[in-house]
This record gives sequence, C-alpha cells and structure tokens, in this order.
Amino acid sequence: QVHLVETGGGLVQNGGSLRLSCAASGSMSNIGSFAWYRQTAGNQRELVAQISTRENTNDADSAKGRFIISKDDAKNMVYLQMSGLKPEDTAVYYCNARTTPDSWFRSFDYWGEGTQVTVSS
Repeated sequence: QVHLVETGGGLVQNGGSLRLSCAASGSMSNIGSFAWYRQTAGNQRELVAQISTRENTNDADSAKGRFIISKDDAKNMVYLQMSGLKPEDTAVYYCNARTTPDSWFRSFDYWGEGTQVTVSS
C-alpha cells in the first residue's frame, strides 16, 4: 500500500509559478514510476508529467517547456515545478504512483486526493 499526499496548490496569476509536492509513504519497492495528472470538472484525468525510477521523464505537450517533474528518493517526494501558468492550467492536480508491470503486464495505480490549482486571468 502506498499513500500519497499533495500540497502546494493555490491561486496564482496568469504567468505565475507554483511548485506542487507529493509526499509518498508506505511500501514503494514495486513502484515503477510517479506522475502528475490533472482533471477539470466533466473531463477525464489527463497526464501532465511522468518520471520513472530511473529518472526518465515524459511530459504532456501542454507541459513541455513550462513544467518540470522531479523526485527526491531520499525524502520520498515528487515535485512538479510549474511556470508560465495559464488560466487553462486550472485544475485539480493529482499525484500518481504506478507499480511495475507483473508477469501479466498488469500495473496498479495509487492516487492522492488532489490539490487545486487556480490560475486567474
């Protein structure tokens, strides 16, 4: 079981910056990657950025050049540094931890409860 807690959301002006943090706890020996997703009302949750245990990253097109995902293994923390924020970045941001695939290529996702990011125009 893995427990994730997001912090750092809030209200920021257009063009501003925020850093989201995700504190991970529990048994993480099977975790293969961490990620940030976001969701707005009536829409599906979408990937923002992902980082593997080997530090390989994968960013959504909307995040490239503006958001940076990182992690601190010693502290069991995952971060999302966001800059150049736009009103369309307004969403609830969720931290995700995904297990490495098993023999049947199945993975399991753990989720935090989310943190609201609001960008004013």
